[in-house]
Amino acid sequence: MCVTAVESRPAGVLGTSPGHRPFGARVMAFVALTKPRIIELLLITTVPVMFLAEQGVPSLWLVLVTCFGGYLSAGGANALNMYIDRDIDALMDRTAQRPLVTGMVSPRECLAFGITLAVVSTLFFGLLVNWLSAALALGALLFYVVVYTMLLKRRTSQNIVWGGIAGCMPVLIGWSAVKNEVSWAAVILFLVIFFWTPPHYWPLSMKVKEDYARVGVPMLPVVAGNQAVARQIVLYSWVMVAVSLLLTPLGYTGWFYTAVALAAGGWWLWEAHALHARAKAGMTGGKLKEMRLFHWSITYVSLLFVAVAVDPFLR
Repeated sequence: MCVTAVESRPAGVLGTSPGHRPFGARVMAFVALTKPRIIELLLITTVPVMFLAEQGVPSLWLVLVTCFGGYLSAGGANALNMYIDRDIDALMDRTAQRPLVTGMVSPRECLAFGITLAVVSTLFFGLLVNWLSAALALGALLFYVVVYTMLLKRRTSQNIVWGGIAGCMPVLIGWSAVKNEVSWAAVILFLVIFFWTPPHYWPLSMKVKEDYARVGVPMLPVVAGNQAVARQIVLYSWVMVAVSLLLTPLGYTGWFYTAVALAAGGWWLWEAHALHARAKAGMTGGKLKEMRLFHWSITYVSLLFVAVAVDPFLR
């Protein structure tokens, strides 16, 4: 599936000449290559797991270096993702202002930047945290860039399901940073994020499916109707909530985490079933309200992982 970005450049957006790229704007463009807003979500799932692993307050230094190493690694993965996807980014409304599309950063600069971050982050983790965390971070980066971006994204509607594994890795990295090993608690939280990712992203894909259809990316909402997508969202949501409740019977968490997981999970299921009902009724456009679940999904994962961090202090 090949598309040509050059022939579809929005007038006045692409083709910024080197002489019209102010230093401050260039710095911000390189920061934008790392997708800071997405990385914020990754850190939300990293730090609380460190509290759970420590069963208290972990070393502040360890938290800081783990977060910074995670930022470098995820930033490198995101930059390489933008380098590979620069052709379709130029054709999609939601990505039209990315640095490679506007010309603020050249493809060569982006590639060099991404590779540099990948190398530096791996060495940073290995030397300042531990080599298990370094291996997990590098594995996440390679999975996101090679497996998701290069192999899955443009070939299968299940791209976000399996590609989402990269987004689950910060949970394992947070645990391994403290323990230098991976336990069942970390695996359970890994699975929570795994089953959370599709019902988190598919509502957004429903909203912007015309963008994906235009560039030939077969996100599930592009190849299936709203009712079928909503049905999958409900299925993954039930599995996600069920998995989130496994921590307590296995002895890793107590009453506080359980209460938050039940309340937040119950509200999630209410929203998921409501979306399915609207889709089944044939509602489209603004009446479908698919973004309600997308926005709640971010709140849900934030609440759940805050509960992971607070629970050790209430047991």
